[in-house]
Amino acid sequence: MEPAEHALLPDDALRTLAQALRDSADSLYSQRELEVVFEGPRRPEFGEFATNVAFALARVARRSPQDVAKALVEDARARNPAVDELFAALDPIAGFINVRLAPQLWHAAVASILRDGEAFARAAHRGQRISLEFGSANPTGPLLVVQGRALSVGDALARTMRLRGYDVFTEWIINDAGGQLDALGRSVDARYRQLSDAAYPFPEDGYPGDYLIDIANELNEREGARIATMAEDERLAFMAQFARDRIVADQQHSAERFGVHYDLWQSERELHERGRISEGIARLKELGFTYEADGALFFRATDFGDDKDRVLVRADGRPTYFCTDVAYHYEKLRRADRVIDILGPDHHGYIGRLQGLARALGYPGRLEVLISQQVTLVRGEERVSMSKRAGHILTLDEVVGEVGLDATRFFFAMLATDSPLTFDLKLALEQSNENPVYYVQYGHARIASVLRKAESADVAAARNAPLSALQHPAEIALARRLAELPRLAQHVAEQLAPHLLARYARDVASDFHQFYTECRILAEEREVRLARLALCLASQRALATILGLLGVSAPESM
Repeated sequence: MEPAEHALLPDDALRTLAQALRDSADSLYSQRELEVVFEGPRRPEFGEFATNVAFALARVARRSPQDVAKALVEDARARNPAVDELFAALDPIAGFINVRLAPQLWHAAVASILRDGEAFARAAHRGQRISLEFGSANPTGPLLVVQGRALSVGDALARTMRLRGYDVFTEWIINDAGGQLDALGRSVDARYRQLSDAAYPFPEDGYPGDYLIDIANELNEREGARIATMAEDERLAFMAQFARDRIVADQQHSAERFGVHYDLWQSERELHERGRISEGIARLKELGFTYEADGALFFRATDFGDDKDRVLVRADGRPTYFCTDVAYHYEKLRRADRVIDILGPDHHGYIGRLQGLARALGYPGRLEVLISQQVTLVRGEERVSMSKRAGHILTLDEVVGEVGLDATRFFFAMLATDSPLTFDLKLALEQSNENPVYYVQYGHARIASVLRKAESADVAAARNAPLSALQHPAEIALARRLAELPRLAQHVAEQLAPHLLARYARDVASDFHQFYTECRILAEEREVRLARLALCLASQRALATILGLLGVSAPESM
């Protein structure tokens, strides 16, 4: 059975088996409604998939799960002859039904990858709107590694969701209203005065990074005469605004250079100016979730699981930071079907608070919050110390300049967001299999090298060649891995788990290197040679897709 347009794919075979097992459960145990789920077995030698469906039936059948599993397999085979054609093995073991598909199904999967090309793993448009905010930082300094991790994770998630048919709108909130801007203005003013008086004191709550010295020099060159005529309040406000605009522009440039484009850079101050703050407060009042105490306006946050009620407007009339959250999230919830925030490591308390706010506003379950945990930089055994408040910082741009964009993005995305990440700058520069991004990119480059060595006519013919010659365990293992990508990408989008992309990339590279080692690709026998070249082309497509989702290049040579 050769792969063709009408050939069954692995998922089709699993659906056929699931239905056969449901029919058998109905016939043997009168259980018509039965969920059959296939997962990877605990040990690879047991098969490619396994289901524990027999355990769910054991009590009703009054038999052991192993006996039930045997009965289900025997009955399914008897009533549906196609089962034996689609599966190389159906083994009841310890109550599980372990499954190994017939090779032609994996051949069909490879053929489908070659047919789909760049559309491989792409899903149809779903019509679901996603608001995804990530990376947001105060406009008081350059982007640091903690924002770099959020940028890598958020952008990989956005790319994967778009691949799977979601409408994704990416956002950054600029926190440019509040005390941090006042502190920024005082910090710039101090740096400006130090240009002529080195002993001028720096404010205790200021931002001591050297980047403000450059801004002070630019202010002096461009606006020195104007600044000299300003009253203090006017001067501080002017300096804060000047620094804010310069820093935000630098942050935007850093994000773009990092390969991340945002659909919206939302100014907090602009929310005030457009009346969105008042609108959010009015909505909570209308719903009956506010009250006044000691001259301040409170949100009844404890009604929605928070540990205390939250102040919206202070007694002096100034809205709180949480009040801005109300306005911003109310706006996002109204225009999106799913709202996702990726917040920094010091925002754990915001998870329940924001989700409670979504319930209060009438959008239960629509808001999800991820915490992008802290990043520790090391060079081998040496830890790189960083403190923004103390003025000792290593910026995201500097990390990219040291180890390159590809390594930076890949390393930041390797672990689940809720796990602290240790980023070894020395390892990121190594050209060895210990460096995960090098290992994956080398896999893509190795495929390109094989294709260059092959006859061009063979490469062209391989795209439509029969694949029945692919029978070696390393060939089947690689084909099976490639077929996982659509399902994996959907899981990443649903479970907000982009670190699985990096893990999968390494698995594909590992399986390809194993195939390369055990199977002579440019074999003398043409049928074998073309089939193996086809597997190379499919592997190249899968690696290019997954690296693209991670924002990492797929080199043709290394």
